[in-house]
Amino acid sequence: MENAFLLIVLAGAVLAGSALAARLRVPAPLLLIAAGVAASYVPGVPEVQLAPELVLLGLLPPLLYATAMQSSLVDFAQNRRSILLLSIGLVIVTTLGVGVVVHALLPGLPWPAAFAIGAVVAPPDAVAATAVARRIGLPRRIVTILEGESLLNDATALVALRTAIAAIGAGVTALEVAGGFVLAAGGGVLIGFATFVVVAWLRRRITDPVFDTAVSFLVPFVAYLAAEQLHASGVLAVVVAGLLLGHKAPLIQTAKSRITERTNWRTIAFVLENAVFLLIGLQAQWIITDVARSDVPLVLVVGVCLATLAAVIVLRLAWVFPARYLLVRPGADPETGQRPPLANTFVLGWAGMRGVVTLAAAFVIPEDVPYREVLLLVAFTVVAGTLFVQGLSLPWLARRLRVRPPDPMEDALARATLLQQASKAAEKRLAELEFEDPHGIVDTIRLRSEQRNFAAWERLGTAADRESPSALYARIRTEMLAAERRRVLEIRDAGQVPSEVVAEVLAQLDLEESMIDDASAETIAPRDPAAHHRVGEGCADLDRYPALDEPPAESCGRCVAEGLTWVALRRCLECGNVACCDSSPGRHATAHFRDTTHPVMQSAEPRENWRWCYLHHATA
Repeated sequence: MENAFLLIVLAGAVLAGSALAARLRVPAPLLLIAAGVAASYVPGVPEVQLAPELVLLGLLPPLLYATAMQSSLVDFAQNRRSILLLSIGLVIVTTLGVGVVVHALLPGLPWPAAFAIGAVVAPPDAVAATAVARRIGLPRRIVTILEGESLLNDATALVALRTAIAAIGAGVTALEVAGGFVLAAGGGVLIGFATFVVVAWLRRRITDPVFDTAVSFLVPFVAYLAAEQLHASGVLAVVVAGLLLGHKAPLIQTAKSRITERTNWRTIAFVLENAVFLLIGLQAQWIITDVARSDVPLVLVVGVCLATLAAVIVLRLAWVFPARYLLVRPGADPETGQRPPLANTFVLGWAGMRGVVTLAAAFVIPEDVPYREVLLLVAFTVVAGTLFVQGLSLPWLARRLRVRPPDPMEDALARATLLQQASKAAEKRLAELEFEDPHGIVDTIRLRSEQRNFAAWERLGTAADRESPSALYARIRTEMLAAERRRVLEIRDAGQVPSEVVAEVLAQLDLEESMIDDASAETIAPRDPAAHHRVGEGCADLDRYPALDEPPAESCGRCVAEGLTWVALRRCLECGNVACCDSSPGRHATAHFRDTTHPVMQSAEPRENWRWCYLHHATA
């Protein structure tokens, strides 16, 4: 009962701390660690010690799986050289460098034990880095590299730690180290792939979303345990299985299963991620107490902790620049088509926050190792120090260095273009189907498809003085659904209809409301009017008609003549004709294209310079 009560209190503290962090606009990991440290000194709070098995088996597999499943395998492959250089090369360099520093400061500490603590503090944490990176809006390539690095570096660090601990008791040769790494890496990849094959086979035969999601709860633990039983890397097995299952999900799962699984895993990841940082803070009191009871001078303890913290920060910064310029020979960023600036590399080097794996791995060091209590404090200092020093300063550095965040205009343009391309494929398939349609169903289908596309294009609008059609539809339909729900609840409370029927109707209303296009988002103004971003396939017409620097248009002549109200204005780049968009009743810009076959138009709205090719359905 006492343990159950403690878990409830921890869960409540995690939720309260996360909510408070959102209100204060500070990273939740930092607030939760600080709260945990403070709570560890409160009288009556029980001592909480993180067992390595709890973290490495209970927390690490689901956290890695949730992150891998949401990661893009395509982005991972595009940045694989940078990811591998950080997740393997930097971990090895940090292990050796920190080992040298700690061995020099702690006399009598064996070399294997020094390298063990180096392996412990080497891997940055996926949750900590990406939580801060996403909140402050770092470029997606940096976030992708941080995610990919954090997914793989735990495997390298744990293999190095296992080797160092083995060397404490008996010597190991370089050949044994290399063989162990190959076995761990190769075995982990193979078991992860085998897990993917089995689960994919099952999912093609499962239609119940609840059962499908229940299967997914087993995947990370099965992959991890199977790999560890064969002395392979359980971390790599989980990551490979998660990446492949996430990549293939649209092909092997039903839509309902994907939605259910995504929602459930987001909830699990949210609770575990934040609980991890609270648990880290709760270790502070007893770790510091153990060090205070030891015979090691306080000055030496402080010196070792600060030197190790400085070493992990400096070694990362010293690695990313040579890796960028000498080894990778950087080319164009896959997103922007341009070489990433130096500021991005520095921010990537600074975003090396450590997390719970570092603290849990420290407890794996055998108890008979000299200075073990100091090594535990070293691990805690590195975790807390990197989170607070780098985590708090990262937003300021990103602003000072003017690191370019993802452009909301580019995102909205890419979203609208992608939907347009999808609709084009759907129209082609519709033309291939054979059916009779006496009730005009096809017109209804086309109307819904057009409304979805129009809502995406309207997100690009900058006119804030009028409500877009999709926003008006969303507002009215939401009010109607609320009225419908109130009436259903009145009937339910009167007991006139079976509860199962009421639940089904309420579920239908909820589903329809969830499908209403989000029109609550503010209209998007481009951050940099001079920026040029190409989306979709290559288009010779877009190259032939560059953007013009023209003042915003004032009206659509045909709408004025016909007494219609337009939503947004477009300018033909062939003849300069100004006409209304497809969300407008007249759709005169498209009509102009059909009459003249002039292929490219440009937005004629204030602060917009994007273009659209009618022939190839491409934007720039």
